[in-house]
Amino acid sequence: MENQTIILYGFLASLAAGLMTTVGAIPCLFIKKISPKFEDTTLGFAAGVMLGASFFSLIVPGLDYADELWMNKYLSVLAVLGGLLFGVLGIWAIERYSPHEHFVIKKQYDDSAKDKILKIWLFIIAITIHNMPEGLAVGVGFGGGDLGNAVALAIGIGIQNAPEGLAVAFALLTIGYSRFNAFLIAAATGLFEPVMGFIGVSIVTVFLPILPIALGFAAGAMLFVISHEIIPETHRRGHENWATGGFTIGLLTMLSLDILLG
Repeated sequence: MENQTIILYGFLASLAAGLMTTVGAIPCLFIKKISPKFEDTTLGFAAGVMLGASFFSLIVPGLDYADELWMNKYLSVLAVLGGLLFGVLGIWAIERYSPHEHFVIKKQYDDSAKDKILKIWLFIIAITIHNMPEGLAVGVGFGGGDLGNAVALAIGIGIQNAPEGLAVAFALLTIGYSRFNAFLIAAATGLFEPVMGFIGVSIVTVFLPILPIALGFAAGAMLFVISHEIIPETHRRGHENWATGGFTIGLLTMLSLDILLG
């Protein structure tokens, strides 16, 4: 398959995955509030899908690609795990040195309008950062040339984007945004994914030897988001069991997709 075709597929797949954030935000147009239990369960599901994608669709294929390229298992492990470490450190640095707010935004009735605007834009930046490794992962997956595995990864990322869009939209409603504006902003947070997808698939298609490192990097970035962002947020409000149930279902969903499509 020609490089241009692979790049196009990678971009379109990451665009479709990003648009699932829009799909997830649709309920905010019709209802005003969802229960914290439901929100934590769906975010737990998203974390399970991302964990499964990190291992089944990124780390394991990365090791396989490395073995084919270098035929040295020690070098293969070093390349993929080194990429993973850089992925963790890269997203940590972005989180550490950029404005950041966690998923759960508590309503502050005594805030000024200016403070509310500032908080919501910090929140949007945080969600954009969160979507970077997801788009990168989809693009890198297609850059590897294994369409079955790449499609499974894109579907998995798309599925877990829906509850994220839901959480973002309803968080915006709690601080006074209209239903329509909350929907538009939540939808916009997912559009950063195709940008990263295009970058990821373009780089690894042109520079194939870095594919194992790139797969490791994408996996590390996603693992950091799972541990640092999503799981802590699902355990803050006393719904740990529901969040763990959602996490388990998400992990099994991604495993099933990988087996059936990979």
